[in-house]
Amino acid sequence: MNLVRTAMLLAFMTALFMGVGYMIGGSGGMMIAFLIAAAMNLFSYWNSDKMVLRMYNAVEVDERTAPEYYRIVQGLAANAGLPMPRVYLIENPQPNAFATGRNPQNAAVAATTGLLHRLTAEEVAGVMAHELAHVQNRDTLTMTITATLAGAISMLGNFAFFFGGNRDNNNPLGFIGVLIAMIVAPFAAMLVQMAISRTREYSADRRGAEICGNPMWLASALAKIANSAHQVPNMDAERNPATAHMFIINPLNGQNMDNLFSTHPNTENRIAALQAIANEMGYRAAPRAEAPAGPWGGSRRPGPWDNARKGPWS
Repeated sequence: MNLVRTAMLLAFMTALFMGVGYMIGGSGGMMIAFLIAAAMNLFSYWNSDKMVLRMYNAVEVDERTAPEYYRIVQGLAANAGLPMPRVYLIENPQPNAFATGRNPQNAAVAATTGLLHRLTAEEVAGVMAHELAHVQNRDTLTMTITATLAGAISMLGNFAFFFGGNRDNNNPLGFIGVLIAMIVAPFAAMLVQMAISRTREYSADRRGAEICGNPMWLASALAKIANSAHQVPNMDAERNPATAHMFIINPLNGQNMDNLFSTHPNTENRIAALQAIANEMGYRAAPRAEAPAGPWGGSRRPGPWDNARKGPWS
């Protein structure tokens, strides 16, 4: 159902983009819009991961430089049947993480130092399993396409502002078409982008719970990350708000309503869904409040992080 819904939203986004081109310049404008979209999508397909990682000054790590973090991802990738992704660390106090890449063979996952400082090993495993679920579901490519189309629609809206008043621009709808291109179309594109993001988060939560083996690890992590997002600003994300949908929790604010203006589902709704999954899998439906912060002391269940050493965040 989520796949069908996402496909329908992407089709609407594409149709909206072509429609904006038509409203600005008729059939010629629609063709130009199509060519621009094709070029932008081709560039994004090959370079989106590099662009996003560079925005956040992410540093690639390995088993030598960040052994415990790396081995968690390594073990989870094996559980999911995925190729080992590139692993990155971001120097940022806000606990958060994201995945990027055009396909599982060219994927990368990134976590902030804040995530590794504030969460237990189990919770980190839950978060990284969620990100690997995005990779496995190819959500990273879907979100890149929607972000590119949304940006292109906004760009066409700006074109309408500058060129819409020209009587020779072949605009078939006159001033009404210009107004729609300037205001309504970019707003609609934003709503579609957010709807796709929220749809994919629930799917990634479920699959991530299956990959790590315990839904409550992710539920506990989401509660901690959402609470910290209220308190710890992520200035890199503030400068690049178009990337907010990529993170496991919205890095820009701590919205509490699951509505059309949120890039992520309500955290409490996600936790409730994970608790239901935990019941299905036979786990206790309450996060372990006593779990120590990482990295990473205290007793814990065996996992791919066992016998590892502290990483560069300690």
